[in-house]
Amino acid sequence: MAKTKLTAPEGTPSDVERIKRESNYLRGTLAESMLEPLSSGISDDDNRLMKFHGSYLQDDRDLRNERQKQKLEPAYQFMLRVRMPAGVAQPGQWLVMDELANKYGNGTLKLTTRQTFQMHGILKWNMKKTIQSIHMALLDTIAACGDVNRNVMCNPNPYQSDVHAEVYEWSKRLSDDLLPRTRAYHELWLDEEKVASTPEVDEVEPMYGPLYLPRKFKIGVAVPPSNDIDVYSQDLGFIAIVEDGRLTGFNVAIGGGMGMAHGDKETYPQLAKVIGYCKPEQIYDVAEKIITIQRDYGNRAHRKNARFKYTVDRLGLKNVKSELERRLGWKLEAAKPFHFNDNGDRYGWVQGVGDTWHYTMFVEGGRVADFDDYPLMTGLREIAKVHTGDIRLTANQNLIIANVSSQKKAEISALIERYGLSDGKRYSGLRRSSMACVSLPTCGLAMAEAERYLPVLIDKIDGMLDENGLREEEITIRMTGCPNGCARHSLGEIGFIGKAPGKYNMYLGAAHDGSRLSKMYRENIGEDEILRELSGIIPRYAKERESGEHFGDYVIRAGIIAATTDGTNFHA
Repeated sequence: MAKTKLTAPEGTPSDVERIKRESNYLRGTLAESMLEPLSSGISDDDNRLMKFHGSYLQDDRDLRNERQKQKLEPAYQFMLRVRMPAGVAQPGQWLVMDELANKYGNGTLKLTTRQTFQMHGILKWNMKKTIQSIHMALLDTIAACGDVNRNVMCNPNPYQSDVHAEVYEWSKRLSDDLLPRTRAYHELWLDEEKVASTPEVDEVEPMYGPLYLPRKFKIGVAVPPSNDIDVYSQDLGFIAIVEDGRLTGFNVAIGGGMGMAHGDKETYPQLAKVIGYCKPEQIYDVAEKIITIQRDYGNRAHRKNARFKYTVDRLGLKNVKSELERRLGWKLEAAKPFHFNDNGDRYGWVQGVGDTWHYTMFVEGGRVADFDDYPLMTGLREIAKVHTGDIRLTANQNLIIANVSSQKKAEISALIERYGLSDGKRYSGLRRSSMACVSLPTCGLAMAEAERYLPVLIDKIDGMLDENGLREEEITIRMTGCPNGCARHSLGEIGFIGKAPGKYNMYLGAAHDGSRLSKMYRENIGEDEILRELSGIIPRYAKERESGEHFGDYVIRAGIIAATTDGTNFHA
């Protein structure tokens, strides 16, 4: 049989490809733009490059209309995202992020769905000082955004701490090994002197090349039975195989991704497929070769179809696997059996190994701030001052005070009680299983509210749950302000994607363990219609569900919604 010839899509490269090509390896004119005194913004070309440095230029959309009336430029500000593999931070690093958020940001921290920190509201004049302070805390923002591999995720797994420690090290090394090699970040933000170059010794990106990837690339490492990182949503997923308490290797899954575009059926969310198994020390080789396949064959003409999932679907899973093994020079082994239970977090105190404890705290919407009746930020600051373990951010926007010694447990418990910090158990299972993107007012892509609105909607759904004896039922609910998928909406048993102010597409039927996508149930509906639909479905679920049956499985079995068997029939 003749070997299939792989090709990249034809077409004129998008303007972003021009920007990358002309950027001199991500430098562009950023140095000049950040010093330009007449505007608090930067050019569109430089803003595209800022993503590779971990930042987006945004404006406060709550103020946009009023500023336009006053003939003022938008209230420009920067979002800054930290690269923090597996979401692990030291208490001192937490304190630095807290200080910077209050000194240069909007006084809050956002815990992201990729296990890292975001700060909002940073003015252009304070960006360099902020990044340098982050660097001094042994963190960075390199490649936290942009057309490169982004923050590598990993299960916190507080109840498998011995395995987590090993898997974390592999995840961290993956993140470091897949970084861009350009020194642009260090020159622009850390005042590293640029070394004069000649054509013979010009800097080269050995893996990415001068154009980097066609689109962003995401990697996650899952440790069964927990799928809290939603491994099937990743461009590349590694599923840890643990035998007799020992990590033996990883199953490899490729081609996942959540983003799509309204009204464009050529775009869709997709789940990664498992293609084989490799030993732990082989994951770097596997990741690098998969990234180069996407580099060579991804769609550089149409960014909406540029993610690796579309490359895999266009070329065919078997062909991509064959090309991977050709580049590796060896074959993957057959995938090993594994099982996921859910994609949520375990709240409260959990005992680890070696006389340690872990406390998982519920952080609604991932927003760390001091609220009128809830001094969350202050409480976490006081804990970080005395904590001698580490702090882990979860993929569900919560956090874990991890590796607490028995001697420290009483002191930290007292601080938790003093500041009323919540393990979420007083809330409904639905609220504990909720997730929302930032959306308005800072995200320029947002079409509707998400973080600010989902808690309000849950307040109203909770009444239905109480009436039907479902308060403790963990039903995954997710909301995004646009279809880009930052809160992995298509893996919510109940999902909402913003369509217009106050209007959402409503999705049902995802699997509780993250192994099946949802499907659209109602289009472009507001709160009254959402509540009316749920008021009919929730009582039926309470009465008709089978023992242990999750909400997403029930709505399919009951014929309320058809199952999505693959991303390619998501719109069917």
